[in-house]
Amino acid sequence: MELDTRSVTSEPASPLNSPGEEKMEVTSELSSSDVQSRDSGFFERGIKTMLSIRKSKRSLKKERGKEDTGTWNAKRILQTLRSYEENKPTICNSVEKAGEICEPIEAKPLSVMEINELIQKRQLLEAFASIKLMEDETISERDSEKYSDNPQELVRKSKDVDLLYSSITNAIKSIVEGTLEDPTLQHTMLTSMVTLIALEEAAHSSTDSAARPGSDLLGRPRKWREQWREAINESARKRVLKVPMASREEATSWLDLHLHFLQEHLREDLLKIKSSVKKCYPEEYQVCDTYVEAFHNAIASHLQELSQGPLDFHELYTLLDWVANTYQSELFLGHPQLKPEVKTENLSLLLTPADWDKLKNDYIASAKGKIKSYFGNILKLEVTEKWEKEVHLEEKENLYHASLSLDIQTIIGEHVKLSGAISRSLETKMLELCMAELLEFIPRFEQEFMAWSTAQDSPIFVPYLVAYINNFHDLVSGLETAFKVNTEELQKILAALTRNFTNIFLTKLRTKTQPLLKKILTKNWILAVERPDSLASAVSQFSAHLQHMREPLGQELLHEVHKYVVKEYVTQIIKPRWKMNRETRQQVSRKMSLEAAIIHSSLIDQGSHADWLLPVIDHIASIIGEKKKDKIKAYVKELCLDYPDIRKEHVLAILALRGLGRARRAAIFRQVHHTQESSDGGKGGTLFTEIDVPVICSCF
Repeated sequence: MELDTRSVTSEPASPLNSPGEEKMEVTSELSSSDVQSRDSGFFERGIKTMLSIRKSKRSLKKERGKEDTGTWNAKRILQTLRSYEENKPTICNSVEKAGEICEPIEAKPLSVMEINELIQKRQLLEAFASIKLMEDETISERDSEKYSDNPQELVRKSKDVDLLYSSITNAIKSIVEGTLEDPTLQHTMLTSMVTLIALEEAAHSSTDSAARPGSDLLGRPRKWREQWREAINESARKRVLKVPMASREEATSWLDLHLHFLQEHLREDLLKIKSSVKKCYPEEYQVCDTYVEAFHNAIASHLQELSQGPLDFHELYTLLDWVANTYQSELFLGHPQLKPEVKTENLSLLLTPADWDKLKNDYIASAKGKIKSYFGNILKLEVTEKWEKEVHLEEKENLYHASLSLDIQTIIGEHVKLSGAISRSLETKMLELCMAELLEFIPRFEQEFMAWSTAQDSPIFVPYLVAYINNFHDLVSGLETAFKVNTEELQKILAALTRNFTNIFLTKLRTKTQPLLKKILTKNWILAVERPDSLASAVSQFSAHLQHMREPLGQELLHEVHKYVVKEYVTQIIKPRWKMNRETRQQVSRKMSLEAAIIHSSLIDQGSHADWLLPVIDHIASIIGEKKKDKIKAYVKELCLDYPDIRKEHVLAILALRGLGRARRAAIFRQVHHTQESSDGGKGGTLFTEIDVPVICSCF
């Protein structure tokens, strides 16, 4: 509805204004240094006009009766405005103390258009005085039933009053929203607005808030203080939304930049509120608290909207970290320059618990792929930068060292630490995630390493195998120490990996040694064409690296190597072959004893403690090379005592190699069998249990 441009009355103009005042240029009351002096003329003109109209429409007795109802009349408003002229900014005190009755003076009321022009020029106090005059007059006319025959005219005048008040409401909002926009704050604009709000509250303090039929909002409180607060909220919302925010395509760190700009710009706003804006308001307005709460709510709404969008791993963490560690820190609301006016202890949560939990869950979900990718990159670098390039390993404290464990612990440590800076619950979830991904990564790593070692015969295979076994041991102890994490499941997986690595190591060793083992008891072997240290040398190339493996794993694997070599050696010896003559048996015996000594010496030198494996080859060599058959029984007895797991088939096969007939072989076994049964154990472990028994050829 448009404002009616007709004047309120047709009474003659009042000669109150001086020529100087008539020539004064009509501008905003805050746009020049003489604002207060021009306010004085405007205020007085408006109040005198109101008094003149009241005198012409009511008797003095009726006017005083109205004043007694608690509604402010024009005389009290005039007293208040005079107090304002005398630079009393706390208008509330002036309003309460104003009580002096001034004599009415003739004045011309302003038209709706003129009042609207005053509002547009921000001459709000004069505009309010005129609107209040219109409102009081309309109420008086309504109460006197002047418009009983023309109710539409009452509706029209009521709507004019309502629209003019709405225009002032919009002006208040505009002033508030412009407070932080204008780099040079004009205090008189704000103090004038505060005076206006106080006048309106006093003018409508005793008015019934219920609208009467046909009068719309006539005489009701306008609640400009609430409008002021809503304007601050809207201003804060707009200020937050105006903060620069690049797109992801324009800058990968768009969210970091946006949040940085947000805290910088809004901190400047809060500094301005503390240093300048606060001075323009009475203490009861609690301006700093109101603005802080408004900005807090605006930021909360903005972050809630951001959190609903598609955010990657780093962006999710940026948002979490900003909320948890930056928002109330000295970088923003806790900045020393904002204290003590800006308080944060009573602020509500920046994000609701549901939004906060969603943000954390999204971060963990995104972290799952990120951690998997990090572990995958570790594996890729091991393959391309170390295995394929055959990079030699470092030694630390005589142990082969690889960066694998350190890399894994670094990734876990960094992510757990960053998550812990957000919250303990997020730290726990991140640690659980990292451990779950680690349990999946280790089998992938094992599979890749075994595939690579199978595909080629690399000289760095054993050193890396040893280094990785060392690394995974360090990984377990490191995780237990740093994070107090339960590594039971991890230890199970690493135990399986160690067994598999041991098996592939022995498979590689078998591949290296089988050609040499198969030559045992061949013609070339007997004739010493092959060097007696060939087998020991081949074994040593592998087993030497075990000295750089962490104990007891290194010792255990070296024991397996020692046992494997002796077991395979014996297996080759007892295979049925042609019948040897005495001279050949002597050569075989000497060659076996020599090789056994070399093998034993090399492995003992490398750290093997498997002394119990030494006698077996010597015992067999003595049996093969013994000329006297009676002494053979003594050697067999010693063999059975040292290795109680030897079976009849093994003994018969060894005696067959010596060239003894079936009857003799059986007789000897019967003679030593009782001794074997009464034996309480051998020197070390089981050996013959793992040796397949050959089928003895009929020639024996």
